[in-house]
Amino acid sequence: MKIVHSAAALEGLLRQYREEGKSVGFVPTMGALHEGHAALVRRCAAENGVCAASIFVNPAQFDNPEDLRLYPRTPEGDCVLLEEVGADIVFVPSEEEVYPVPDNRVFDFGLSGRVMEGACRPGHFDGVARVVSRLFDLVKPHRAYFGEKDFQQLVLVRRLVEMLQLPVEIVAVATVREPDGLAMSSRNRRLTAEQRVCAAEIFHILRESLLQAEKLSPDGVIRFVTGAVNNVPELRVEYFNIVDGLTLQPVTSWRGPGNIVGAIAVYCGEVRLIDNIRYR
Repeated sequence: MKIVHSAAALEGLLRQYREEGKSVGFVPTMGALHEGHAALVRRCAAENGVCAASIFVNPAQFDNPEDLRLYPRTPEGDCVLLEEVGADIVFVPSEEEVYPVPDNRVFDFGLSGRVMEGACRPGHFDGVARVVSRLFDLVKPHRAYFGEKDFQQLVLVRRLVEMLQLPVEIVAVATVREPDGLAMSSRNRRLTAEQRVCAAEIFHILRESLLQAEKLSPDGVIRFVTGAVNNVPELRVEYFNIVDGLTLQPVTSWRGPGNIVGAIAVYCGEVRLIDNIRYR
């Protein structure tokens, strides 16, 4: 595995692979890697001639400076993991390499970008779109891999590819969970032992809501999930929305679209966690 820090070195390496006729797969990450990231890289390595990954904590997508400061950074351990699971190239750039000139682009994702994370974290998806489009420009992948845990991000990255007419296939990979159901996240390591037990209740309640959906309306399920999560010590719901999985707009009936998803953001103490579940 080769580790590169400059855009020029990355381009040179990838040019060699392309000249050999190999497809390029790409996994963008912010580091602090776990088994969820490993699943993305394994899939990427299996489906492409070369697997590239990046480690870059993107300041533009943090609306909270304290969250940026506290975001875990473990580059040495990350590179060990990436090599173990099949990455061929790891791009670890400075902020100046990613943004050689200021990037103030604003992206209009319509109503899909103004709900859930878009409503709670103003400017977040502009930051995501800036870094993803910039990394796609540098790597020029044939395929890029994103986890379903960040469901709204996945939908909007696909929208970004359409908007910019980029020749890259976005591949979704299922959420990887701890044995107790908690969705794997780099932020989980900030939880205390007591908070960690409480956080596992999020998915247990989401899973129970599948049964509730057999007798309650979407609004009823929202009330059930919100109340149940808020009754767990340390947990506080920021939002729980049941939406059309393509438009991300609220649904009021289970008879609507065939792709219905419940998306939740919860504070466990001071740590913000997200998850989702598919109803149809």
